[in-house]
Amino acid sequence: MSDTRYTTFRTSLRTAAIMVLFSLVFTSMMAFTYRATRPAIQASELEEQMRLIDEVLPRDDYDNALLEDFVLLGRTPALGIDGGRVWRARMEGEPVALVIEAVAPNGYGGRIALVNAVRDDGRVSGVRVTSHRETPGLGDYIDPKKDRNKIAPWIGQFAGISWVDTDPARWAVRKDGGSFDARTGATISARAVVGAVGRATAWAAAHRQALFAAPAGSTLQGETQ
Repeated sequence: MSDTRYTTFRTSLRTAAIMVLFSLVFTSMMAFTYRATRPAIQASELEEQMRLIDEVLPRDDYDNALLEDFVLLGRTPALGIDGGRVWRARMEGEPVALVIEAVAPNGYGGRIALVNAVRDDGRVSGVRVTSHRETPGLGDYIDPKKDRNKIAPWIGQFAGISWVDTDPARWAVRKDGGSFDARTGATISARAVVGAVGRATAWAAAHRQALFAAPAGSTLQGETQ
């Protein structure tokens, strides 16, 4: 091997070794950072979950560790989800409410995700939109943070409504002959949320016993249509 080729070979080998070393060091640093920050990230996620649940179900209404008492769901067309979970609220071991994730697929801007708390008697405790792409200043009133009416936000009209006591045909916006209000010029957003809340509330009533009987952390099978 000529001196020139030997020098080139040594340079390439040294460069490759440096790159490997750099990759190992960088990977180790990333792994260390992930392990160091993971508890804080998880704590933040749990805090956000509880913040949302607090908005639909008061903590004084239950005494169990709500975030640990859940059932996993597979694909559930009635809720518009391909997978999710239902949290179960209890007081002294007795059922209080179900907190359900659901999706309205037909918002003006696409999917509208929400969380719906349904009490053991079938009445809605509260609803909150968790994500959406509705038109700012028009259809985004479905989110109480964006609703200009801070005294009586639009989303609050669901509280206390029962699927059992309400004619399914009336579970719609007034423009469609139903019982629920919608803001002028933004009926599509309201229609989507009303429909999703109605389906989720009816689903909770139909599957209440199976949901409360399932072991914590298990996946509900055969009950998710």
